[in-house]
Amino acid sequence: MTSPSSAPVALITGGSRGIGAETARQLAAAGWQVGLTYVSDRAAAEAVVNALRATGSNAVAVQADVARAEEVSAAFDAVEQALGPVRGVVGNAGIVAKAGDLADTTPERLARMVEVNVLGSLLVARESARRLSTRHGGSGGSVVLVSSGASRRGSPHEWVDYAATKGAVDTLTIGLSKELAAEGVRVNCVRPGLIDTEIHAASGIPDRIQKWEKVVPMQRAGTAAEVAAAIVWLLGDASPYTTGAILDVGGGV
Repeated sequence: MTSPSSAPVALITGGSRGIGAETARQLAAAGWQVGLTYVSDRAAAEAVVNALRATGSNAVAVQADVARAEEVSAAFDAVEQALGPVRGVVGNAGIVAKAGDLADTTPERLARMVEVNVLGSLLVARESARRLSTRHGGSGGSVVLVSSGASRRGSPHEWVDYAATKGAVDTLTIGLSKELAAEGVRVNCVRPGLIDTEIHAASGIPDRIQKWEKVVPMQRAGTAAEVAAAIVWLLGDASPYTTGAILDVGGGV
């Protein structure tokens, strides 16, 4: 078994809760060292890190707003200083807002949604390319971006703005995977569907799971663990010829 000091290093943005935290747990169980970022909830991030360390894994938490280029770069620096060169990146950080019609949204909400979900994804992807690409002196690796099934559905009367930002993540995956394919870096995307996480309460629809799960062909919502399993597979060595893929984890939707 790989010792923690020589294990590959993964950086997960938005790793303090939900899909990000579960991905951290599964990557650690698979033998990765894990660095995760958080914006403001230091206690939640440290709880995840402490749980990983309790299992014998190396882990570190770093505060960073992915919409700030200097903070993204500093997060990579901090993780690499603590754990070693990053070989895998999970671009999971993102935000949602209260459900409603686009006509009722504010410019400030739209700007922040684009700033975090689009600019943030671009900045994390850019830094990943600079660190991992063999053309830039890296040793290769893998990037998995987290989109949403909303990008296919459009999410009318809920969050068209959120859906649009996730459509940008899909396009980023396709383009960047082609740019980096010959430079030792695979880029893929996981697109969660109806998943039982705190995102629904944050949107102001705490009963959204109950409202929509019967529309799902599998007749239930998914779990963060099921999404994380797809991320771990795409990030690791079990998928060496897979790049540019957008994997739906949505129960058939």
